[in-house]
Amino acid sequence: MMGKVEGKVAFITGAARGQGRALAQRFAAEGADIIALDLCADVPTAAHGGATATDLKETVRQVENLGRKIVAAAGDVRDSKAIGDLVDEGVARFGRIDIVCANAGIAGYGSALEIEPQAWQEMIDINLTGAWRTVRAAAPAIVAGGRGGSIILTSSIAGLIGFPGVAHYAAAKHGLVGLMRVLAMELGPEGIRVNTVHPTNVDTEMIQNEQLWSFFNGGREGAGQAEAAAQMTMMHALPVPWVAPEDVANAVLWLASDEARYVTGASIPIDAGATHPYKAPHKV
Repeated sequence: MMGKVEGKVAFITGAARGQGRALAQRFAAEGADIIALDLCADVPTAAHGGATATDLKETVRQVENLGRKIVAAAGDVRDSKAIGDLVDEGVARFGRIDIVCANAGIAGYGSALEIEPQAWQEMIDINLTGAWRTVRAAAPAIVAGGRGGSIILTSSIAGLIGFPGVAHYAAAKHGLVGLMRVLAMELGPEGIRVNTVHPTNVDTEMIQNEQLWSFFNGGREGAGQAEAAAQMTMMHALPVPWVAPEDVANAVLWLASDEARYVTGASIPIDAGATHPYKAPHKV
């Protein structure tokens, strides 16, 4: 039985761990070869540590263990040349790109009037402009193939509704929706579909850290995972604090596959009901 993306090539940013690695695994399991980019370093203003070169090597190992090929490199989505060089290497190796997952991103906290300019700029440069740079570098290869394709931008529930304390993050994630809608119209004539996914909290290093746990407990130092989980559960209609990276990867795979061949310009929440206006009461 053929995989859902058998014989295709997926370019994934932020691929070294977490959600990006889950994307690489899921696409490889369904028959795709992978082009993988990750910064493999910390971002000073992020509220969490960055992935490492060792993490990226593990993604490579897991993809190869699934019987697929992968081209991977450390690179910054703020650097158009780094992205372009990897795209060129991937196309030289595989002859095509069919799917682009602009997934690289960081998280950070601070009220709109207190965020430092550097933190604001790095957030926009990575989470929004980085996605644009990724698409700008990779989409021409999809167009050149003449087979159409799929581009998925990783936004957030913070790209659909507002949250206090994350102004720069929400601005970037809302910006991705606008970018997606324009790209869907501009690339539609080429048979290229463009969509966003909007996860709630995802069980990765981005939320499983002391700074995030403190944020969900009113800034109280020493707050633990269990306390944060109770607060996160109250965000959702379903009684869960977070979703798994694989839950997001399954949605992205669907958008990339022929099962979603007429889905474009859409914002898909994977949010346990977080963006629903009414939440059922939970026992926590």
